[in-house]
Amino acid sequence: MNEIISYLPYILLGWLLLISLILFLTMGRDKRLSRSHGYRVREHTLMLLAVIGGALGGVLGMQIFHHKTQKPKFYITFPLLALVQWGIVIFLLLPSDLM
Repeated sequence: MNEIISYLPYILLGWLLLISLILFLTMGRDKRLSRSHGYRVREHTLMLLAVIGGALGGVLGMQIFHHKTQKPKFYITFPLLALVQWGIVIFLLLPSDLM
């Protein structure tokens, strides 16, 4: 059981990286579709991806693609979620003698 718990921070790190990449790519796709007036990704979907671990990808997507930067729902929520998500990972990765 302790072995599984010791891998938890790395599993969480991998999850955050994967979901962040998915949200980042989804933000780029949605921006491209918004220019061509194509089918759009729902805001609910973007927010869900951020909540389940992809907030950093959302922040990077907003900066690089200049997408959703005028909506407080995104420019406030994404960075706050990213701080919490990555703060937890960093806390879990710290050596136990530092805590």
